[in-house]
Amino acid sequence: MSIDIHQARHRLRLDTRAIEKRVGLILLATDHSTEADFTRLVASNRVGVFSTRIAYANPTTAENLRAMQPRLESAAALLLPDDRLDVICFSCTAASVVIGDAAVAAAIRKAKPGVPVVTPAAAAATGLKALGTRRISILTPYTVAVSEPMAAYFEAGGFHIESFTCLGLDDDRQMARIARESLIEAAVDATSASVEALFISCTALRSASVVSAIEARIGRPVVASNQASAWACLNHCGQWVARPDAGRLMTVAMPTES
Repeated sequence: MSIDIHQARHRLRLDTRAIEKRVGLILLATDHSTEADFTRLVASNRVGVFSTRIAYANPTTAENLRAMQPRLESAAALLLPDDRLDVICFSCTAASVVIGDAAVAAAIRKAKPGVPVVTPAAAAATGLKALGTRRISILTPYTVAVSEPMAAYFEAGGFHIESFTCLGLDDDRQMARIARESLIEAAVDATSASVEALFISCTALRSASVVSAIEARIGRPVVASNQASAWACLNHCGQWVARPDAGRLMTVAMPTES
């Protein structure tokens, strides 16, 4: 039996964009956590999240983190080729520190000229300042060697680090498996009594989902890598709205650049 198929004759009306705002994500090949956090915190009927992945090999060392730099341009080129994005986030805190925020942005903009680039480290620093905090504790899942550049980064950014705790892990897949309850306890233990805020580094950690629980325990703001990146991306898209359930950072707007 043959079916006579007709092509419709009426003219189709096309919207300018399939979705109003576009957020690009460059993820490590081994990332288990960022997409879930961005789905919960960023994606909506007005904001689309488009991701690609970049080759990465454990263990987490400065050498392996730095090896991603030459791959950033080609990864960015895969994000909606020939279409403009409103912002691109490279979702690796330690790599953005080791490579450098400016170098990360320069590599991505070779493929996507003029696009704002978010790194978790820079977003966290901006968020901590937006909250009016300078005296901080830091918690990372990394080894001491990988944590040292993180300490230097925040000290150079004008923060006073009163305590720094690392968990000694060198595989981001294991970092992603830290139980939320265990992460909460580690965060409470890592917070010094005199600090104004706690920063939890690493996009592999599921810390964004327990920020409010940690804040309730320590009585101070908590900034986590994926939470801060989501906050910065929403602000770049002009789509930030207060989300008290996602932590105190999500109740303040990102300062405008002077």
